[in-house]
Amino acid sequence: MLAVVDDFTRECVALVADTSLSGAWVGRELDTAIARSGRPLTIVSDNGTEFTSMAILSWSQQTRIEWHYIAPGKLDHARELLADWLYDYNTVRPHSGIGNLPPATYAKLNASDMQRDGALELTWGSAPRPVASPSHTGSNENGILPIVG
Repeated sequence: MLAVVDDFTRECVALVADTSLSGAWVGRELDTAIARSGRPLTIVSDNGTEFTSMAILSWSQQTRIEWHYIAPGKLDHARELLADWLYDYNTVRPHSGIGNLPPATYAKLNASDMQRDGALELTWGSAPRPVASPSHTGSNENGILPIVG
């Protein structure tokens, strides 16, 4: 996710979500944000690969906009906030779809229902057992792949 926030006005001038954002894509989104909201003197970002790419370094030089990377230690604060949110979401916040219980409480109350024929009791792996046993004889019906081996 790319979130571009103006530090002066606190306005979010771009918000983009995708499975992967390249440096070139970030540059295009910044061009659009600048056309809409004006040119910044400096851009501050983390050290993600999309921001440290040659595409962004070139973009920064071409636009003559200074780029400043935050110190890696500042991400510790973000990690703490995410851990707090995760704890709250799973153990405190009620969810209407599960009887207004927090997910951790719901999971604990339903642990025996979730055993699915012992699938979660296996200590040597996490995959559940198959729904049906495989056929060792195969099939002669058209459209059915035979079992080999």
